[in-house]
Amino acid sequence: METVQVGLWVVVMLVALAIAFDFMNGFHDAANSIATVVSTGVLKPGHAVLFAAFFNLIAIFVFHLSVAATVGKGIAQPGVVDVHVVFGALIGAISWNLVTWYYGIPSSSSHALIGGIVGAVMAKTGAGGLVATGIWKTVAFIFVSPMLGFLLGSLMMVLVAWVFRRATPSRVDGWFRRMQLVSAGAYSLGHGGNDAQKTIGIIWMLLIATGYWGAGESSPPTWTIVSCYVAIAMGTMFGGWRIVKTMGQKITKLKPVGGFCAETGGAITLFLATALGIPVSTTHTITGAIVGVGSVQRASAVRWGVAGNIVWAWIFTIPASAFVAAVAYWISFQIF
Repeated sequence: METVQVGLWVVVMLVALAIAFDFMNGFHDAANSIATVVSTGVLKPGHAVLFAAFFNLIAIFVFHLSVAATVGKGIAQPGVVDVHVVFGALIGAISWNLVTWYYGIPSSSSHALIGGIVGAVMAKTGAGGLVATGIWKTVAFIFVSPMLGFLLGSLMMVLVAWVFRRATPSRVDGWFRRMQLVSAGAYSLGHGGNDAQKTIGIIWMLLIATGYWGAGESSPPTWTIVSCYVAIAMGTMFGGWRIVKTMGQKITKLKPVGGFCAETGGAITLFLATALGIPVSTTHTITGAIVGVGSVQRASAVRWGVAGNIVWAWIFTIPASAFVAAVAYWISFQIF
């Protein structure tokens, strides 16, 4: 793979921008990890963000870097990536995250980043610079992850309702207040494992493209891995309360048993996707699981209008971030 040695200050600036995106990813997607456990009253908001951030961080010891490899080497063709592409991709992703955070829309930071890479690469070389298999795998899971979350969340709800059919509501509520700590921890672990690796992947891509890391290395430098996991955990600690409200209460009203089922269904989906090296949206996954839990109770329990607005945000995420990334790609030539 051809590399281009550029000024160290440019690489440092882009790494800092990537870490900022990772922090924002945690901030933006904190709702995915904590909305259910906060809305059911199991944990207070301050305790919930610390709880989620801890599990985001320890995911570094659990998951292999399969997702990082997909982002770093499986989206753009070797030799296409340069500092301008990375800059465009990050600006596209960050811009979309800021817009959706401001309006309280739980969109996907993951797909914003993929859209950013796509837009910047296409601005440079056209569609020929993309790796079709990596793109289609990611696009497919835009639909697969919420559907799988929906299926697993609803099945968990049905199973729990059958197993505890003779128990009193108060006893069930007491049990699942404790059980929800386990499910929320598992979901936060999956969130950290999948999402932190996307930023690891783009920094890995940058270092290879600029000659600061060998293309033949099987993993990125350790400092990249540690800094990305720390950044996403810190972002989660600061939380994104606008989106917590949407995820935790506006889609459907949740009780601890429903929160447990949604988080467990979402966690299974994330663990599976991360093992397969697929960069999925934690937002899509938990939203699908929450809708699945609500629909088991009764169809009218789900505010389908709110869910529909979220789906529209999903549809626009990749093209919107890709457009901004393409513009940022051209602007970058004026900066460095």
